[in-house]
Amino acid sequence: MSATVDYQRVIDAADDWITGRPGTVVVAFFLVTAVFAAGLPAVSTESGTESFAEDVPAEDALEAVNEEFSPPFEPPEGSTQLIQRGENVLSKPGLLRMLTVQERLADDPGMRVVRTESAARLVARELDPSASTIEAEIDAVERATPGRIRTAVRTLAAENPRFVALLSDDFNPTAASASGTIAIVTHEVPGGVDAGTGQGSSSPLEPIQLEARHVADAAGGDIVVFGSGITAVEFGTVISDSLLIVVPAAVVLIAVFLVVAYRDLLDLLLGLTGLGMTVVWTFGFMGFAGIAFSQILIAVPPLLLAVGIDYGIHAINRYREERLVEDDPERAMRTTTDQLLVAFFIVTTTTVIGFSSNLVSGLPPIREFGVVAAVGIVFTFLVFGVFLPAFKLYADELRDRYGLPTFSQSPIGSEGSALGGVLSVGVVIAKRAPVAFLLVVAVTTGGAGYYAAGIDTTFSQEQFLPPEETPEFYDVLPEPFRPGEYTITATINYLEDTFESSEDDEVIVYVEAPMERDTALESIRRAGEDPPETFVRDGRHARERSIVTLVLAYQERDPEFDALVARNDRNANGIPDRNLDAVYDYLFASPARAQTLDYLAEDRRSARVVYAVKGDRSDAAVTADARQVADRYRMGATATGSIVVFKAISDIIFRSAIVSLGLALAGTAAVLLFVYWMLEGRPSLGLANLVPIVVTVAFVGGSMRSLGFSLNAFTATVLAITIGLGIDYSVHLTHRYIDERRLQSTPLDALSRSVYGTGGALMGSVLTTVFGIGVLVLSVFPAIGDFGVLTALSVVYAFLSSLLVLPAALVVWERVFGESRVLDTA
Repeated sequence: MSATVDYQRVIDAADDWITGRPGTVVVAFFLVTAVFAAGLPAVSTESGTESFAEDVPAEDALEAVNEEFSPPFEPPEGSTQLIQRGENVLSKPGLLRMLTVQERLADDPGMRVVRTESAARLVARELDPSASTIEAEIDAVERATPGRIRTAVRTLAAENPRFVALLSDDFNPTAASASGTIAIVTHEVPGGVDAGTGQGSSSPLEPIQLEARHVADAAGGDIVVFGSGITAVEFGTVISDSLLIVVPAAVVLIAVFLVVAYRDLLDLLLGLTGLGMTVVWTFGFMGFAGIAFSQILIAVPPLLLAVGIDYGIHAINRYREERLVEDDPERAMRTTTDQLLVAFFIVTTTTVIGFSSNLVSGLPPIREFGVVAAVGIVFTFLVFGVFLPAFKLYADELRDRYGLPTFSQSPIGSEGSALGGVLSVGVVIAKRAPVAFLLVVAVTTGGAGYYAAGIDTTFSQEQFLPPEETPEFYDVLPEPFRPGEYTITATINYLEDTFESSEDDEVIVYVEAPMERDTALESIRRAGEDPPETFVRDGRHARERSIVTLVLAYQERDPEFDALVARNDRNANGIPDRNLDAVYDYLFASPARAQTLDYLAEDRRSARVVYAVKGDRSDAAVTADARQVADRYRMGATATGSIVVFKAISDIIFRSAIVSLGLALAGTAAVLLFVYWMLEGRPSLGLANLVPIVVTVAFVGGSMRSLGFSLNAFTATVLAITIGLGIDYSVHLTHRYIDERRLQSTPLDALSRSVYGTGGALMGSVLTTVFGIGVLVLSVFPAIGDFGVLTALSVVYAFLSSLLVLPAALVVWERVFGESRVLDTA
C-alpha cells in the first residue's frame, strides 16, 4: 500500500539517525534541553479559585458590582483582619493588647493605614468620648476599673449592633466576656485589590500583611493576622511544598520499579535522564508560554514521569527481546524502533487527544492543564521514542569500549515464566468463550456507565485549601521536604464557627438599566414579592437591602425627604414612581450619600439588590431561585454572588467533563480507524482497540460514584485522561498482535506471543504508572490526592481490560471481518 510506504519512509529516516548517528542525536537533545532550561525561571505560580472564575458571567457581574458600588474618587483600599482569641477579649488586658497592635500598625507609614475598627476602640470611646486617637483610647482603658469596663460593654451591647457583630457568638453582655473578636484595619493600596469570589492569587497586600503578622506576634497574646496577602503566601507555599514532596517521591518510586524492570544500573540512569529531560522541557515550555503553575498542574509532573517510564520500559524491553535473536545492536534497535515508533505515535496521538479535549472547558486552568499535559506528552514521545533508543545504543557502545559492568539484559515476562502464565488469562478466555465473555462485559459496562451518570459535581473554596492539620507522616520528612504550617483553613473554620456572618447566605441581583425610569423602583420591589422557597422572608416579601429599602428607611429619618417621596408616589405605597431623578439628587446630597452609593451607581444606570437566603439550602436550589427572581425584573438583571458563581463553575465543570469525554472518545476512535487503515489497511482494528477503553471509562465513572468522589475542578479531567493513558495498553498489545499475526498461523498463537512478549512490559509500566501517579496522595492538597487515586485506578482498569477484554475482542474481530487468513503482508 502506498500509505504504508509513505509512513515507512519517515520511520526509516528516524532509524537512520537513531542507529547511524546516536551520538549526534544525544548531543542535539541535550542542547534543546539547555534551551528549555532557560525558560524555567519564568515559571510563576497561581493559586486559589480566582482563575477558575474567569469568563464566568456571574463572576463578571459580581466584579462589576464590586467596582460599581464603591465610593468614587477615593484611593483604592484593602483590609486586614486581626483575629483575637484565647482569652476574654473584653477584659482590660485583652482590650489593651488589641489597641496596642492597632496603634503600632497605624503608626507605621509602611502599613498605609487609613482607619481601624475594633470592639476595643468602641469600648475605649465609650469610656472616654473625647478620645480621638488610639493613644488616648489606650489611656482611657488603662485608667478604667474592671467595673467601668463592664458597664461600657453592657451599654454598647444594648445600643450598638456593630459592636456585637465584632464579637464571637459566645459574647455575654452581663459578664462582659467573649472568647474572640475581629478588628478591621483598612489600608490604602496602590493599584487596588481584585474583588471577586476567588482567593489565593497574588495580592498587593502581601508585604503589608506579612509585616502586620510580625507586629501582632511582638505584642504577645493570640492575635492572628488574616487577609488576601496571607492567603496568597500560604497558597504559594502549599504548591511548592506539594511539588517538593510529590516529584521526589514519584522519582524514588519509579526508580525502584525501574531497578526491578531494567535490573541494570546503566539502563536505570538512561531512564532517569529521559524523565528529567521531559520535565525540564515541559516546565521550560510553560515559562516561555507564560503559563502559571497552578494547583491543578501539580498533577502534570507525575503524569509525565509515569507515561515516560511506560515508554521507556517498552523501548528497553522490546530491544532486549530483539537482542535474544539478533547479535548486531544496530539491527536489533532498528527492528525495535520500527515497531515502537509506530506504537508510540498512535499512543501519543490518542493521549494528546485525551488531554487536549480539556481545551473545550469553560475554565481557564483546566484548559491550561490540557495544553501543558498534551505538549508534555509530545515531548515524552520525542525523548523516549528518539533520544532514549539513541542514548541506549551510544551508552552500550561506551560500556563495551570501557568495560563497564553489565547486569541483567533479559526481557520481562518471557514465554514460560510464571508472570507470563498469569498474564495469559485473557487469551484463555478468548479461546474458550470470546462472544459470551464480551456480552457479559457489554452488560456490566452499560450498568457501570448508567450508575456513573449520578456522579455529583461540586466546586468550593475548600477544595483549594490545605488540610487544617497536616498528617503526622509529614513530620518524619527531612528538610526541605517537610511542609510548613498552614493557618488558612483553621482560620476560616474558626471564623465560620465563631462569628455570625451573612456573606455566604446572600445572593445579589445586578440591575443594568436607566434607574431614572418611573417604573425602576417599583420593579425592584415587585421582584421580591412572594419570594421562592430558599429566600428569607419578611412577611410576604423577600428580605433585601437595596435602594428601595434605603428610600423607605430614610423617609422615617427625614421629613423633607418623606414629603418629596409622597409628592412622587402615585399609588401611595411609599415607593416613588415618578421624578426619580429628584429623589436621587436628594439622597446623593444628604448624609445618606454613602449608603446610597452602596445600592445605586452614581451615574444611575445600575443598581445592586442583596437578598438574604437560607443557609441550609443547596447551592443549586439557591442559584435556581436567584435566577428566577432576576428574571422577574423588567430591566436587565443578573443573579450573582459567591453561591451563584460557584454553582455556575460547577455546572461548567460538569459540561466540560461530558464534552471532553465525548470528544476524547470520538477523536480517539477516528484516529485509531485512520491509523490502522493507513498502516495496515484494516480500519476495523481501531474498533477492537477501542473496546477496552470504553470499558475502562465506564468502570472509572462507576467507581467514582461508588467511592464518593465528585466531579470537581481536579477530578473533572480524569475521564478524558483515562482515555489518554488507558489507550497506551491496548495500542501496544494490538500493534504487537499485528506483527505476531504475520508470523503465526492462528489468532490465538499470535495473541499468546503478544501477551507473553508485551504483557510483561505492560505489567512493569502499569506498576510504575500507578505508583508514579499514586504519589499524588502525598500532596498537601486533598483534591490533588483524590485526582491521583482516581487516575491510578483508571490505569489499573485500563491494564486489566486490555489483558482480559482485548484478546476476546481481537478474536471476534477476526471472525467478523474474515481475518482467519494471515494479515496482508504487502
